[in-house]
Amino acid sequence: MPHDPKVAKAGTRPGGRSARVRTDVVTATLAELTEKGYDQLTVEAICHRAGVHKATVYRRWGGIDGLIADALAVSADQPWPIPDTGNVDEDIQLLAREVYTTFTDPELRTTPTALIGAALRSAVGAAALSAFFTARHQQAAEVVTRAVKRGQLPAGVDPVELVRAATAPLYHRLFITGEPLDERAAHRAAVAALYAARAGLFDAAAS
Repeated sequence: MPHDPKVAKAGTRPGGRSARVRTDVVTATLAELTEKGYDQLTVEAICHRAGVHKATVYRRWGGIDGLIADALAVSADQPWPIPDTGNVDEDIQLLAREVYTTFTDPELRTTPTALIGAALRSAVGAAALSAFFTARHQQAAEVVTRAVKRGQLPAGVDPVELVRAATAPLYHRLFITGEPLDERAAHRAAVAALYAARAGLFDAAAS
C-alpha cells in the first residue's frame, strides 16, 4: 500500500528458517490475494504456494485475517524513500502524487487495493491497517519537520496532521465514495493541506 500503502513483497530478513517461512508465506498471501481476492483466499492455497504446512500457518497466524495483518506489518517495515527537494510545497505534492500514481496505475494498484479491501473485512485487519498508516504518516512527517527547520512552515505545525490532510481526501475517493481520482484532485489536496498549515490550523499545541 504505500506514505501510501503501496505494498512491496516481503523482503528477506535475518533470523534463519522462521524468517524465511514468514517471507514465503507473506509473499504467497499477497500473490493469492492479488489474483483471487479476499473471498477466494484460502489457507490451503497460500500454503501450497509458499511450500509450508498449514499447521504452521494456523499456529503462527491463526488464519486468513492474521495473514492479512502480517502482510501489512511487513509492508510497513519496508524502506520508503521520502521526497526531499528542498521545497516543502514540492515534497507534499510528491507525496500526494505518489498516492495518485499507485492507485491509478493498472500495474501498481492491484495488490495495495486488494490488501486494503481485505484489511477492512475484519477487526484484526483493520487494526493492522491503522498501524500501517500510522507508521507511514510518521515516516512522511520528516518532510514537514525538515520544512519547519528551513523556515518554510510555522514552528508549531503538527507534521503528521499535515501529511494526513494532504492524502486523506485521496483515500476517501478511492475507498469511500468511489469518485474518480485524478492529478488535479491530488494537487488540490496538497495545496489545501499546506494552506491550512500556514494558517495555523495544524498547530500541535492547540490539538
